[in-house]
Amino acid sequence: MTERLAPVLRVADAEATAGWYARLGFRKQWEHRFAPELPRYVSIARGGIEVHLSEHAGDARPGTSLYLYVDDVDAVAAACGGVEIAERDWGREFHLTDPDGNRIRVGTVPA
Repeated sequence: MTERLAPVLRVADAEATAGWYARLGFRKQWEHRFAPELPRYVSIARGGIEVHLSEHAGDARPGTSLYLYVDDVDAVAAACGGVEIAERDWGREFHLTDPDGNRIRVGTVPA
C-alpha cells in the first residue's frame, strides 16, 4: 500500500461541494452514509490528491485552508472563471473560497 494523506473538510452539502471542486479538476470517487437520512462523507480526487468532504459536525472545523500545487496554474484559473493570478516570490497563485468558507490557494509547483 502507498501511504497518503487525505485532509477532511467540513461541508454543509457534500454533493454540491464536490461539484464546486470539479472546477479544480477533482472528481467524486465514493460516498458513504450510515443511512439515507444521515450525513454524507464523500471522497474527491485529482490525480494522486484525495480530499474528504464531511457533513458530520465533529469531523472538521469550517474555514480550513488548503494549498493545491498544480503544473498549469493558468489552465486551472481559466477553468475557475478566469480568476486573477498573483505573482509571488515563491511562484504564481490564486485564491478561492469554497461554498463552505474553506480557503483554497492554487499555485505553481516551486522550482
